[in-house]
Amino acid sequence: MGPAWLWLLGAGILASLHRQRLPAHAEKSLGVPQAPSEQLPEPAPTYHKVTHTITRFALRLYKHLAAETPGNIFFSPVSIATTLALLSLGAQADAPTQILEALGFNLTETPEAAVHQGFQSLIHTLDLPSPKLELKVGNSLFLDKQLKPQQHFLDDIRELYRAFAFSANFTDSATTGRQINDYVRKQTYGLVTDCLQGFTQDTLMVLLNYIFFKAKWKQPFHRYQTQKQESFFVDERTSLHVPMMHQKEMHRFLYDQEAACTVLQIEYSGNALALLILPDPGKMQHVEAALQPETLRKWDQRLFLSLLDLHLPRVSISGAYNLEEILPHMGLTNIFNLEADLSGITGQLNKTISRVSHKAVLDMSERGTKAGAASGLLSQPRPLNATTALQAHFSRPFLVLLWDVTTQSLLFLGKVVNPAAG
Repeated sequence: MGPAWLWLLGAGILASLHRQRLPAHAEKSLGVPQAPSEQLPEPAPTYHKVTHTITRFALRLYKHLAAETPGNIFFSPVSIATTLALLSLGAQADAPTQILEALGFNLTETPEAAVHQGFQSLIHTLDLPSPKLELKVGNSLFLDKQLKPQQHFLDDIRELYRAFAFSANFTDSATTGRQINDYVRKQTYGLVTDCLQGFTQDTLMVLLNYIFFKAKWKQPFHRYQTQKQESFFVDERTSLHVPMMHQKEMHRFLYDQEAACTVLQIEYSGNALALLILPDPGKMQHVEAALQPETLRKWDQRLFLSLLDLHLPRVSISGAYNLEEILPHMGLTNIFNLEADLSGITGQLNKTISRVSHKAVLDMSERGTKAGAASGLLSQPRPLNATTALQAHFSRPFLVLLWDVTTQSLLFLGKVVNPAAG
C-alpha cells in the first residue's frame, strides 16, 4: 500500500461586519516535541514571538470547549488566533489591546507591532514550499461595494498577513455567500464546503483565514493490517465497533504516572508530527486539567524511542462552535458590544462583531488524515522498551495535537470521543 497522507485544513476566522440596528433616537518558551531524526534549521526568531502564545491560547480555549462539549472536539488555534490578530489592526481605542491580551500576549514584553511581525513571520514560514510537506496559509477580506476601506488598513494587512481585499455585493447575500464559500472550497481543494453561514443584507465585511496541510506518514500504516471491527469504548457503558489500524514501528513514547496517561509522538515526512495522548480509563478530566505548556515541555524531554505495538482507530470527527459566548470569558468583550470601534477598517463607526463561528473536520485513515477548519467572526444585529513491543491501544477517548515542527506551531487540537461520529 502507498504511504499514508495527512491533509490538514483550516479556513479560519470569518469576520463579518453588519450594520447596527440602533434605536430611532440614536443612529514564555514552549518546547514543542521535536522530530529526533532531522536536523532542523535555526528558526527565525520573530515567529517565536507568537507561536508559544498561540499554544497557550489553544489550551485555554480547549478547556472552555471541553467544559461545554461532552463529545468530540476539534479546532485550529493558528486559524482562530491569526484572524483575531488581523482584526485588531482595524480596531480602535482599547480594542486592539484587548484582542491581543485576550490571545495571551503581554504587550509590555511584546509590543503590538512585534506581535504583528511575529504573525507575519509565521505566515511566511508556514507558506514556504517544501518537497515533503505541503502547507498553505492565506487571508482574504471581502468588503461590501458601498464601503471605502482605509488604505493604511489594506496596506497593513497585505504586508503583515498577506491578505487581499475583494469587493462584494452583500445586498444579494445568498449569491455572495455562495461565492465566498466557493472561494473557500477552491482554496482548500474541496475539503471545506458550505461552511460559512449567516450572510444577510446587513453584512458589510467578511474576514477569512485558511490553512491547508498535507504530509506523508513517516511510518505508514497498511490497510491489510487493519482490523475491521474492534471495540472502542466511548465510556464505561458505551462501546462501538470501529476499524482499528495497526503497526509495529519505532516511535517516541512514554507513560506519565502523575498525569495518568500514555503519550505517543508520530512523525510525518517533513517537519510535522502528531502528539496523541491516551488517558487511563476514567482519567480524561484529570489529563485535561494537567494539560499545560509546561506539561508538553516535560513530555518532550522524557519521550523515549521504543518499538511500539500500535492500535489506532480510523477517525472521522468534526467540531462546530459559536465562540462569541466563550471568548468573553477569556477576556475578549469589547468587540461584541455596541461601543466597539472598528473604524480603522472602513472609517465608519457603529460596526461590531456579534458572532464568532469555527468549524473543523478531521479524517484519519491508512491513506491519510484530512482536517478542515472554518472559523468566523460574524457581526450581526444582536438582540439587546526496545526489545519487546510496548502496547499502545487507543481503544478509548484520546487527545490529538498536530504540529508544524519548524515554527513550533500547534496547527490543530482536538479530542476523539467517538472516532466514527462523522
